[in-house]
Amino acid sequence: MDRSSRQPDDLLDDPFAGEARGELSPRAARALWWKSAGLVLAVLGTSVLVVGTERGWRLPAAVVLVLAQVCALRWQVRAPVAVLAANAATGLAVWALLPAVSLTGALLAAQVALCVLSATRPRRVSVRALAAMCLPAPLAFGAGGPAGLAVYLLTVGLAWTAGQWRGAQQARTSAEMRRAVMEERARIAREVHDVVAHTLSVMVIQAGAADDVFTERPEQARQALRTIETGARSALGELRLLLRAFRPDAGEDRAEERQPGPSLARLDELADTVRATGMTVRVHREGATDGLPAAVDLAAYRIVQEALTNTLRHAAGADEVSVHVTAEGECVKVTVVDNGLTRQGSSAAAGAGRGLVGMKERARLVGGSLRAGPLPGGGFEVAARLPVEGAS
Repeated sequence: MDRSSRQPDDLLDDPFAGEARGELSPRAARALWWKSAGLVLAVLGTSVLVVGTERGWRLPAAVVLVLAQVCALRWQVRAPVAVLAANAATGLAVWALLPAVSLTGALLAAQVALCVLSATRPRRVSVRALAAMCLPAPLAFGAGGPAGLAVYLLTVGLAWTAGQWRGAQQARTSAEMRRAVMEERARIAREVHDVVAHTLSVMVIQAGAADDVFTERPEQARQALRTIETGARSALGELRLLLRAFRPDAGEDRAEERQPGPSLARLDELADTVRATGMTVRVHREGATDGLPAAVDLAAYRIVQEALTNTLRHAAGADEVSVHVTAEGECVKVTVVDNGLTRQGSSAAAGAGRGLVGMKERARLVGGSLRAGPLPGGGFEVAARLPVEGAS
């Protein structure tokens, strides 16, 4: 589809559609107009005044045509094709009135419009405009010979090439912005998945346990409900921290509303939520983890969280899981092993589930690696190695 033929609904869906089509903000468009107008007045206007001093009525007519070109440049971003045609016609008229003005100078405003058109419109349109601008070449040859022809064709070609370069630069910037937005969306999706999936898995198990013992052992049912409440509050707190960055008043949060973010320092709290389901969770730490880079700390916590969630959801017969976190100076090693007999669902077993993909992506983003798979003697292992140096 032609970039210039996109519908308004498409533009609403794509926040970068304007950059892709070369559109400028009103302020940028005004700045471009002032610069273009200054260039045309300085070069062409000066030439007209110098050459047409003793030309009688031709001088004011040429001045009016120059001013018309300058005014037309006001719409060079919005309607570059029409502006190019108008400025080419008026430029030829100026040259016809004052032949002493070079054809290249008389068509300067048209060349400026060609540059803008080349940057903001599809290539097939700009190529046609380039061909149209080459049509006066015989006039340049007749007026200035081979040198005049070469100068004219060179300036037209440079104007078109400069526009192509600017358009490519805009497209590259737009692509980089689009990629940054998509990466941020993926990061947010991983965060939400990790928070919600883990909490809901624990809540479902606890709700089932409370229902089973609601009549015979009401105190145990109340404990399960309290665990559900605690997990829900924790998940809400994490979601608030996640969404707070998108609030315009993010820096004005009250101190009492601030909560510590997910990190290995809260690993025992994470293990307690899983222990509440009846699963035995053993946590082993080696080395200091309190000085880790924030990205590595968060990645390690989320990997453990997702591994524990997968154990609850997919490990049939698992009643024990071990978490080992080892800080070795240059890297942090995280290992989560359960004693489940099988993994429910081939996708989880093969490592194609969303959770395992998310864990591998988290490790990759901090320059680390992760492997996950069943153990020969039974159980499932998730092992990650996250480098500390160079992490951001």
